[in-house]
Amino acid sequence: MLALIPARGGSKGLPGKNIKLLNGKPLIAYTIEAALNSPYISKVVVSTDDIDIYEIGLKYGAESTFLRPKKLAEDNSMAIDNYKYTLTRLKTEFGYDIEKFIVLQPTSPLRTVRDIDGAISLFNEKNADSVVSYCEEHHPISWHKYMKSNGGIEDIFDDGLKNRQEYKPSIFPNGAIYVFKYSLINSGRYYSDNSYAYIMSRKTSVDIDTIDDFEYAEFLMEKAR
Repeated sequence: MLALIPARGGSKGLPGKNIKLLNGKPLIAYTIEAALNSPYISKVVVSTDDIDIYEIGLKYGAESTFLRPKKLAEDNSMAIDNYKYTLTRLKTEFGYDIEKFIVLQPTSPLRTVRDIDGAISLFNEKNADSVVSYCEEHHPISWHKYMKSNGGIEDIFDDGLKNRQEYKPSIFPNGAIYVFKYSLINSGRYYSDNSYAYIMSRKTSVDIDTIDDFEYAEFLMEKAR
């Protein structure tokens, strides 16, 4: 299976985060190494517009391919458009046979090989169209509110107050793992009636977007040592 690691150069929350050193190693390296250690994955491709990210990807074992256009690496660019572009070029120019693939975000450095293998195993077992990693939400989603411009509170859900134990548990996507059939992505969708959730722990679900996230991931890694 092909592993696709999308890593654009621009980042507003934490500039240069994809190659920022985390415990002495570029952030993206953790995802590349985890992918290469999975028996299900045969090739790893870093999809980026940034030459520094690209070269670091090669250093840690990613395939030599191409840079994506800047228009597919902007704040308002759609990830699915990049997947379709990258997969099309890999199929037509590099001869890749892609019926299914996995997307691994580099901002999830605590995601384990066991998680990757578990998600792919679930995908194969169910003959799924997609499997997406999720984390259990500890608070009922109906507790969430909108904040008005004047600081007031506005309801999102029409729901009376209950004890937390009375609510049905919910999950949220953690951004770590996406396993897809190529045909699903080519149709412009992430989900179908044959999509499934792979549940990860809160610690392995850390998604780095800000310096606080980065420092928390660093703390957890150091503690694990």
